[in-house]
Amino acid sequence: MIRNINLPDSLSFSDYFKLNFYPEEILNYFGYGFEMKLLDLTKSVCNLVELEMLEKRLAKSLPYITFDNETARREFLIAPVLMDLIDYTKSNLKVSYALNVNNQLRGELDYFIESNIKANGEVNHQFLVIEAKDENLERGFKQLAVELVAIAHVLESGQRYIHGAVSIGKVWQFGRLDRQDKIVVQDLHLYRVPEDLKDLMAILVGILIDQPSN
Repeated sequence: MIRNINLPDSLSFSDYFKLNFYPEEILNYFGYGFEMKLLDLTKSVCNLVELEMLEKRLAKSLPYITFDNETARREFLIAPVLMDLIDYTKSNLKVSYALNVNNQLRGELDYFIESNIKANGEVNHQFLVIEAKDENLERGFKQLAVELVAIAHVLESGQRYIHGAVSIGKVWQFGRLDRQDKIVVQDLHLYRVPEDLKDLMAILVGILIDQPSN
């Protein structure tokens, strides 16, 4: 049974990380369902020519870096992956992107990526990445889910799926919002860096340039 909850009148995205409610309760408040399952995510077949270089660079440097704070995880684990991603996809990356839908859906998106921007300004695909505070993926996914709901409010109505991921640097987890069925799915699979970097990057590229728009 899903409890009906009441949320404070004013909340930022980061506040949802701290709330002691389950994801399904928070999403139910916004009119969405919640499910956990293995997502069948498109993997790009593009030749990711520089991926081996990134793998080697990470494998050589990670033993010498202390990842006991958020800045280290963002700069040395998350940022290098995203830098290669935007190079492969020629996407636009916005860091700490401010979004204000209403008093309960507002704040900054850690990394907001837009691909296939046309001359008229239309965007085919979006992708959201957030870093989970305190290396807590479960609480981080609650925040990701709410931010996906906020993005759904401002996108063109034709796009069915909005994808995102929560990361603690060495581990990534995907999520997908289905605007048609009004549900957010949490992927059961976890992707490790650098061990699963090839699969992780292939999925990221696939979401941004290979998936159908609807």
